[in-house]
Amino acid sequence: MQIIKYPERSEWASILARPQFDTSSLNDTVSTVLSDIKKRGDEAVMEYEEKFDKIRLTSLLVDSAEIEESEYLVSEELKAAICLAKKNIDSFHRSQIFESKKIETTEGVTCWQKAVAIDKVGLYVPGGTAPLFSTVLMLAVPAKIAGCKGIILCSPPNREGKIHPAILFAAKEAGVDKIFKIGGIQAIGAMAYGTESVPKVYKIYGPGNQYVMAAKQLVSLRDVAIDMPAGPSEVQVIADDSANAAFVAADLLSQAEHGADSQVILTTTSESFISDVLQEIELQLFELPRREIAEKALQNSKLILLRSNSEIIDMTNQYAPEHLIIETSDYMDIADKIVNAGSVFLGHHTPESAGDYASGTNHTLPTNGYATAYSGVNLDSFVKKITFQKITKKGIRNLGPAIEIMAESEELFAHKNAVTLRLKE
Repeated sequence: MQIIKYPERSEWASILARPQFDTSSLNDTVSTVLSDIKKRGDEAVMEYEEKFDKIRLTSLLVDSAEIEESEYLVSEELKAAICLAKKNIDSFHRSQIFESKKIETTEGVTCWQKAVAIDKVGLYVPGGTAPLFSTVLMLAVPAKIAGCKGIILCSPPNREGKIHPAILFAAKEAGVDKIFKIGGIQAIGAMAYGTESVPKVYKIYGPGNQYVMAAKQLVSLRDVAIDMPAGPSEVQVIADDSANAAFVAADLLSQAEHGADSQVILTTTSESFISDVLQEIELQLFELPRREIAEKALQNSKLILLRSNSEIIDMTNQYAPEHLIIETSDYMDIADKIVNAGSVFLGHHTPESAGDYASGTNHTLPTNGYATAYSGVNLDSFVKKITFQKITKKGIRNLGPAIEIMAESEELFAHKNAVTLRLKE
């Protein structure tokens, strides 16, 4: 990890830059695969499954027998943990249910909104380097609460043509309607365009590698909505001398093990604390099964020494991290000044892992600085809001003259006439 001491503000942008990888051929590959799936449907999807996931499939749909079998392949301890997480995720997202209010903006003019579930949604759950069954809960639980009628899920199969049983169990518990053995670009294409087996959806959700993200962004240009643009996972930790160096090291490593293109950052005003964290990282890294992946991520990562909390806050809001952990004695004071972050974890006993799995908040979050403008997935991600208005005779008399003069000033005389006729009546 790179240690950076007291950088000038003019250097911050380059210091905080996310890892860059050669993607020159990425968009061409993604476009080619998407175009082929749009033309040939299931046939193309199966060919790309064989090419990319190394498995020849005879059917894309996971049948009921395979779903039932997952119940016996998942340990009782894991099933209990999944059910606890589901309960907490359900409670938190249920609290976000929209309550509509009718507002009389002018006497006789009433306006209101109605939240309506997006009918058909597609969930993408990665299963390459790690089976992310937690993502199933994060996406399917709020979709079910919102009232989405068609919830389909795509996840890559293993070399035996199976989806990890924990993903299947979580999908069943969360109320997913159909599950398909499809990974990567081909999953996004199948959900965006529809195939003989896979229904076309109206919106696609979920994380993935650079190919998945590129595919999501390409199909969003004209075929389907997506939850957000996103990229490799990241975390920033703000810590002071009151923090436990072992906790901080564990928090940094928990994000680094996501993937070689992940980024982790520590910001602090304590130089001695940086040394303590480095020692802990070396100790803990040695024990990790995904050590090689974490080591690659740490090459993109930084320990930054700053002069004051004020600088830390400014740098954080410039970086706009996906995950932000504040492990300081005055964490609420700092948190109150944070305006750009996906999800924030407060105090010494709140690891980012809690949000990843079971606290109840959603772990599908904006990365790559998009937290400056995007929220993470929440209940609103699965609904659209329709506005309504009702105007009485008294209302059109009160509002009509203003509409007439505005329409005439914009030279839209049919607009004016629609009001004038009513006023004459």
